[in-house]
Amino acid sequence: MVQQLEPVDVVTVGAGWTGGIIAKELAQEDYQVVSLERGGERATEDFFTVHDELGYALRYKLMQDLSKETITFRNAVDDTALPMRRYGAFLPGSGEGGAGVHWNGQTWRFLPYDFEIESRTIDEYGEEKIPGNMQLQDWGISYDELEPYYDAFEYTAGIAGQAGNIEGEIQELGNPYEGPRSREYPLPPMMETPVLSRFKETTAALGYEPFQAPSANLTEQYTNPDGVQQGQCQYCGYCERFGCEWGAKASPITTVLPAAQETGNFELRTHSDVVELLYNEDEQRVEGVRYVDRKTDEVYEQPADVVALTAYVLNNVRLLLLSEIGEPYDPETGEGTVGKNYCYQNFQASARGFFDDEEWNLYMGAGALGASIDDFNGDNFDHSDLDFLHGGNVALNQTGDRPIANNPVPEGTPSWGSEFKAQSIDNYHSSVSIAAQGAVLPFRENYLDLDPNYTDQYGRPLLRMTFDWHEQDRNLVEYIGPFLEEIMEEMGADTVDASTSLEGSFDITPYQSTHNTGGAVMGSDPAESVVNNYLQNWDAHNLFVPGASAFAHNSGYNPTGTVGALAFRAAEGIQQYLNEPEILAAPEN
Repeated sequence: MVQQLEPVDVVTVGAGWTGGIIAKELAQEDYQVVSLERGGERATEDFFTVHDELGYALRYKLMQDLSKETITFRNAVDDTALPMRRYGAFLPGSGEGGAGVHWNGQTWRFLPYDFEIESRTIDEYGEEKIPGNMQLQDWGISYDELEPYYDAFEYTAGIAGQAGNIEGEIQELGNPYEGPRSREYPLPPMMETPVLSRFKETTAALGYEPFQAPSANLTEQYTNPDGVQQGQCQYCGYCERFGCEWGAKASPITTVLPAAQETGNFELRTHSDVVELLYNEDEQRVEGVRYVDRKTDEVYEQPADVVALTAYVLNNVRLLLLSEIGEPYDPETGEGTVGKNYCYQNFQASARGFFDDEEWNLYMGAGALGASIDDFNGDNFDHSDLDFLHGGNVALNQTGDRPIANNPVPEGTPSWGSEFKAQSIDNYHSSVSIAAQGAVLPFRENYLDLDPNYTDQYGRPLLRMTFDWHEQDRNLVEYIGPFLEEIMEEMGADTVDASTSLEGSFDITPYQSTHNTGGAVMGSDPAESVVNNYLQNWDAHNLFVPGASAFAHNSGYNPTGTVGALAFRAAEGIQQYLNEPEILAAPEN
């Protein structure tokens, strides 16, 4: 029997960065907010014994349980998709704080070019520059419009960095390619280690413009605008796939969720698995959500004036499809919007250097300790004679080489045995890599839908992912890869193993990044998007869907900074809607 609960102002489906930001912002304005999180409770003290590489990094203690819910995957429409039974390319989190607990902390703003990529590409190169099956589109918002929300996220999280552009004035030591920001980062950048110095000196000598990467690993003790205190990073090297026992890696459980709790207007219900959005198509609204208590198997319906769908990218799209909100995307006709423009990240251009006479203590580090160049990102270089668009941020990151997973050996070394062991030990502190974090642009054949064959523990269809590389991706790697090889050679490596080509189809089995994007994209036209620029759903006006599912493509950066900015934007839109229910942004056409 379904139990009916008392209505609330706002319910969020998930309690990660997006759900936490919306909960904090609305609870501070005296709205009653409930966050439903299907995983368990988490707090900083849970990670006092976190340096368990086997348990967290290899056995995925903080990740979604694939035996209960997973996705199916195929490379092409004509293939049969199969379930992902073991973790590989990406790692969706579960529990309070979501993936914001186990992330590395690399926090970027997308380029102004990203938000107007279609119109800027046409203006600069003509319509013929865009391949016929590439579904490039503007986001319905400009960088300048989003800048205040980026600023709010950075000061809430305590991001450490060096500004490169303050109100149009280029700053020394920062990223000269970034969009104008209203002020400096709240904290100074992370330390410059010897290997980062070598990278910066080398790239500068080659004519590039290096800078220290922005970081949510806090460089000083910090009290944010909500009065929440955070610790200082100890460079222990246990960031990605781990929680931080120092409270020194900004996460929802150290920032926005405590601030929401402090108001007395917020309730977090863990082990609460939302299975349906209660959609009233005639009224174009959702009445609330239906969820299952995972501890008791009891089913509840939670009515709300506004529902914020703040789960992970893949779960956002799946719940929209399961609840029959919006028209599912059809790759054959190109019609429909839900599931459209699924994108990922392209890390295939890289170079690893082996140095015979160096010792860099690479077991030390932090998730976002790195140095970068943006000379090959976005449209920061001329694409007139190139057969691809966009590019990628190039970085050398010192995240901390933990002993089980990090065994760098030159190409041709056996994968086990005495030679492997000797080479691994010899190169452990003297081998480093650089990589381009390549943008992935949307293609007609890459999308998300419901699988017709496989179901989850409740009998609901699993989400099906159809994705493969295109010539755009291969050409990007072939262009940028040789530059990375040159940088590593100039850094003085005695041996360089470089990846300068992308062969075959996308492989979902090796880890690459948890940078899934798209499927519920934002825009100014309901025929091409799922949500408007306040992240408000076109088909259910009291439903807001922030997060990376709203990305119309994926840039050459980590997504979390833009996810945070969009969540602050959505929170503002929700408050406007609660005051005066209506569509907040009308189509331009």
